[in-house]
Amino acid sequence: QVQLVESGGGSAQAGDSLRLSCAASGGTFSDYAMGWFRRAPGKEREFVATISGNARHTWYSDSMGGRFIISRDNDENTVYLQAITLKPEDTAVYYCAAGTGYTPDYVPQFDYLYDYWGQGTQVTVSS
Repeated sequence: QVQLVESGGGSAQAGDSLRLSCAASGGTFSDYAMGWFRRAPGKEREFVATISGNARHTWYSDSMGGRFIISRDNDENTVYLQAITLKPEDTAVYYCAAGTGYTPDYVPQFDYLYDYWGQGTQVTVSS
């Protein structure tokens, strides 16, 4: 069983930067592909970014405009999402997720490929 706890959310102004963290416990962290998703008010959950277990590969949503950077520290069992130049439309609950049973290079892009989810952290961006 894997537990995921997100942190780092909060209120921000348009143009600000923010770093979200997701601490994992249970199992071997480097065995998991990790992803970030978000759910904006009134919208479906959408993919933001993913990183492979060995941290060598990343994949991002085309719609995010290159404003998000995913990284991980396998020694600290933590995955990060750096958001730069925030926009009001980035307002959402951000979730991290762990995908198990994949090769170390795999970068899953779809939510059904993930097995464990955190509770989410709210990010609110005002103009």
